[in-house]
Amino acid sequence: MSFNNLDTLYRQVIMDHYKNPRNRGTLADESVTIDMNNPTCGDRIELHLQVEDGTVKEAKFEGEGCSISMSSASMMTQAVKGKNVEDALEMSSIFSKMMLGEDVEDVDFDLGDIEALQGVSKFPARIKCATLAWKAMEKAVAADEEE
Repeated sequence: MSFNNLDTLYRQVIMDHYKNPRNRGTLADESVTIDMNNPTCGDRIELHLQVEDGTVKEAKFEGEGCSISMSSASMMTQAVKGKNVEDALEMSSIFSKMMLGEDVEDVDFDLGDIEALQGVSKFPARIKCATLAWKAMEKAVAADEEE
């Protein structure tokens, strides 16, 4: 597949997650809620994470922002659901490396739709948009461990 076709496909995946976000909503009392924002562009996310026995049982988000931040939140909630906390944090680390333009081809995880965001690394001003939901997930896991 040529670079142009791949770029078009990635844009379509990002726009699909933006227009049809997965896991949009809130969770009941037994979840950790983290509010984060990106003041440079106005992105805001409220992440709800339910962790039981070291596994992310449920993840939902509310928020507003650009297509990159909202599609990344949609992809992240899909990716971490059902994963143990260590794997979810490892995925976040891999995603951060990908955003910094580092090679992440030899990873143990199928990144699925998340790979569509790799082009964001070419636009430094947009990296914070893409990583906002992932940073919120890291904070939610840490807050859950403190309880």
